[in-house]
Amino acid sequence: MKARRIVVAALVVIAVAGGGVAVTALTTPDKEESTQDSALPPATAPIERGDLSDSTQVDGKLGYAKERKLNAGAVGTLTWATGTGSEVRRDGRLYEVNGKPVRLMYGSGPMYRNLKTGDEGRDVEQLEQNLAALGYTGFTVDDEYTSLTAKAVKRWQKAHDLKQTGTVGPEQITFASGAVRIKSADSAVGDQIAPGRPVFTTTGSERVVTFQLEVSESKIAKVGDKVSVGLPDGSSAEGSISSVSKTAKAGDSPDDQTPKIGVTVSFDKPDKVNAVDQAPVTVSLTGETRQGVLSVPVNSLLALPQGGFGVEVVENGTSREVRVELGMFGQGRVEVSGGGLRAGMKVGVPKI
Repeated sequence: MKARRIVVAALVVIAVAGGGVAVTALTTPDKEESTQDSALPPATAPIERGDLSDSTQVDGKLGYAKERKLNAGAVGTLTWATGTGSEVRRDGRLYEVNGKPVRLMYGSGPMYRNLKTGDEGRDVEQLEQNLAALGYTGFTVDDEYTSLTAKAVKRWQKAHDLKQTGTVGPEQITFASGAVRIKSADSAVGDQIAPGRPVFTTTGSERVVTFQLEVSESKIAKVGDKVSVGLPDGSSAEGSISSVSKTAKAGDSPDDQTPKIGVTVSFDKPDKVNAVDQAPVTVSLTGETRQGVLSVPVNSLLALPQGGFGVEVVENGTSREVRVELGMFGQGRVEVSGGGLRAGMKVGVPKI
């Protein structure tokens, strides 16, 4: 019986590592290898009932989300710029043109005009939302730039030692969807800049992991799926898949032309992830989960002489072969059913 178990375990490992080859394709051992040994197995393991997942591990990189170019909003000389790697939040100073700072405000639309009393639009509402978030009051947050909005702007300008005009434009603020991290500088201090010319390449401040999957494997990664990320220091962090690309492209390596899709993972607690940017990580994908199933260790399987698979059940000092139907493989175990199996029974396994 030992020979049959070793052969089956080896073949199952090959099948799982090869991407889910059907276990029915495993070869039944020769008849002489199927002669039953009357001795009890060298070791046993319990049949367990619980959830079983067909987890997969892939290599990924730690990075930041939402990479974009941040363009200048004024004409002049770049006299100061936030350093690479710095994080800038609402009302923070990004860069200076001719000695005058441009500050960050949050919003999905661009700052493309000088806003003044009488103006209307989404950019007006974004500005008012930021003023309110900074504690300025006395106006209604809507899409109308009123005299009350202008008064709030003057108070904001006074707080930053600016000329109190009550109007504000791209030479004073720029919009981004949230806090930004400076990934790299596209202009150097002393350069002449102008609207539309990039000053920085920025990302969001939230840590994420990115990895690639071959198109044929794309079904194992779905938005919302929970994952575990192994970090360089040996710790792990939980997260979930936040995006899956809908467009395939060749791999990152010049020699890899296999079509792949990009996948992004967001952490449940991103502030707790402290590894350096672009550090390699390991992502454990849970894949499909079967709930409340019976499972046995993969190496407990036997190839039966008449075909199919079984396990050696050990009870009351004796053992017997029980035919089983196989289900999901995962976590070193395999789902089994049939033969009157129940949780807590012992099955034979090779001695470790």
